[in-house]
Amino acid sequence: MSGKRGISKKFSKTVAAVAVAASAAAPAALSEPMIGNARGTYGLPGLIDMPSAESRPDGTLGASLFRMGGTQRNTFSFQITPRITGAFRYSRVPGLFSEGGALYDRSFDIHYQFLDETDWRPAFAVGLRDFIGTGVYSSEYIVATKTIGDSLRATAGLGFGRLGSNGSWGTPFADRPALDFGEGGKANSNQWFRGDVAPFFGLAWAPNDKLTVKAEYSSDAYVSEVAAGEMDRNSSLNFGVDYRFNPNASVAAYYLYGSEVGLQFTLNIDPRKPPFPSGTEKAPLPVRPRPAPSADPEGWSGAWTADSEVHPGIQRVVADSLMKDGQILESMSLSATRAEVRVRNETYGAQPQAIGRTARILTRALPPSVETIVVTSVARGMPVSSVTFKRRDLEQLENENSVTLLQRVAISDAAAGPDEGLRVTEGLFPRFQWAITPYGEASLFDPDDPFRMDAGASLSATYEFSPGIVLSGTVRQKLLGNLDESTRASDSTVYHVRSDLVEYQKHGDVAIQNLTLAWFGRPAENVYSRVTVGLLERMYGGVSGEVLWKPVDSRLALGVELNYVKQRDFDQRFSFLDYEVMTGHASAYYDIGKGFTGQLDVGRYLNKDWGGTISIDREFANGWKVGAFATFTDMSADDFGEGSFDKGIRVSIPVAWTTGKPSVNKVNTTIRPLTRDGGARLDVDGRLYENIRNSHTGDLYDGWGRFWR
Repeated sequence: MSGKRGISKKFSKTVAAVAVAASAAAPAALSEPMIGNARGTYGLPGLIDMPSAESRPDGTLGASLFRMGGTQRNTFSFQITPRITGAFRYSRVPGLFSEGGALYDRSFDIHYQFLDETDWRPAFAVGLRDFIGTGVYSSEYIVATKTIGDSLRATAGLGFGRLGSNGSWGTPFADRPALDFGEGGKANSNQWFRGDVAPFFGLAWAPNDKLTVKAEYSSDAYVSEVAAGEMDRNSSLNFGVDYRFNPNASVAAYYLYGSEVGLQFTLNIDPRKPPFPSGTEKAPLPVRPRPAPSADPEGWSGAWTADSEVHPGIQRVVADSLMKDGQILESMSLSATRAEVRVRNETYGAQPQAIGRTARILTRALPPSVETIVVTSVARGMPVSSVTFKRRDLEQLENENSVTLLQRVAISDAAAGPDEGLRVTEGLFPRFQWAITPYGEASLFDPDDPFRMDAGASLSATYEFSPGIVLSGTVRQKLLGNLDESTRASDSTVYHVRSDLVEYQKHGDVAIQNLTLAWFGRPAENVYSRVTVGLLERMYGGVSGEVLWKPVDSRLALGVELNYVKQRDFDQRFSFLDYEVMTGHASAYYDIGKGFTGQLDVGRYLNKDWGGTISIDREFANGWKVGAFATFTDMSADDFGEGSFDKGIRVSIPVAWTTGKPSVNKVNTTIRPLTRDGGARLDVDGRLYENIRNSHTGDLYDGWGRFWR
């Protein structure tokens, strides 16, 4: 997981985005005592260089930038559960090569607080630093932390590996074997908690809620850095001052090892606390109670159904009202006692909010004899789920807790086939949409030039012939930038199915990102389908087919995808290279609960290697998602090259969270240590599971609190 590479600008870009959000998020501060839970120079709970037994509030994301001489550590962390913290770090470690060059290293950490602090007992935690890869920072620890009053906190612990290299007490659990990391990327488990063990300890004191003064005794001898002459280690004592602008952002200055000065900037974000107040969208229309039967006898009797113009008239009113609300009425059926609308939500991140607004509109448009209201959510032209209401419940419970209403509704699978009573909204299809937006793209991990970038304009358009049959495409035109100046070529020894990314990045003039014809369908109950043909993505064109089984109330979903593709030429127009491949996967998705979703994909990848990808994501009710994945195939570590296997972290941020305005759009970022050719999968738009899950019971229940919003 290491190599002589430039600092990851994609990672820095993510940190910058987090910084903007954290700065804006100051009014929605994390609740903390006067002495806050600090992050050390490794971005995890700690004093200065030494760890502590603290943890952040559940779900908190963090980013820290630390610099000391030639050492630089950039860390992204996530409080996975109330007790478990994970981190990914990209570091510059000086003096580790005989020619004097620095090592640019990627590392993962895990920190587990296994006992909480009580009135009489300290908190205890155990942790692994750099437990995968070259092990430059490889170390383990067990640590205790106790808060004394409101302003003093003491920490003491025992460290192994680097944290056992100064002041050793011996080797109680056997010697520590030399690390054989090969191509990197593998767990160095044979070293954990072995070798020399040494104590570390320290104090943190907060005279007020902004300032914290720290001192520690370090058990890290910095052996390699000192041997290379990159630093003088004249003392084991470190001192620091941490200033918190607000509980989300802080800056720290350190005097380290009697010779070095360090600076650190740290950010914390709670995804559940947006930087802007929610509810800035227009208020929904109120529920309209029905008139008394004596006031509208014809409406209550259902005699109005004899007039053939009533249904089209009501449908026009509903369609216009939904359009103003940011939703699309695809079709509608209407009888004397029942109405069903099939609606596409194009505005609200929480599907229950879109359903609630639709239901309110229907109470104002439907004749009083209509008692049963069915709102069917539509995604990509596919009816996904139906929520059935009794109109009297909507009238009675408008000002009550939404949970009471949830107990009275029925959520079911939408009808797989067409309903003869459904009428497609007049003039809706064919439907054409287009947009011109700016784009920016960076070249990453290039040791010759760590950051190259292009910027330009992107033209996107869709033409929907009928529900579920869509022609779409995106074309880019570069306006400025220097991606075409890169001379870095892939060093992969296998066919370059992904590692020639730089060759595609060089061609930014009238580049067709994708151009596809897709058909989404419902072939049977609980079954969804997709067929996509064309230029599927930047690097590949061909045909992709997918079938997904997902009952509306099931935690489990099963899918199969099959693709036949050819590699596109670097100019990203209509020509192809000679490489072609049949690839595909069988997939299982499972809603674990408490916001966690697991996914397993098994099959053939773009390089004709066979294997599987395991993923786990944590999603919050507001749409924030943080996850990690790893892929293992029959491609050897030597053939894969640096990193040994594909792995990464992904973050999805709802646009509505950052702006306060309703939106279904998200900003997605994947942090990959390296882009290699093993375990590479086709990147095709419209995969079924992510399109339908937000309208099934799990997500509907999680977001039902927004029904009356």
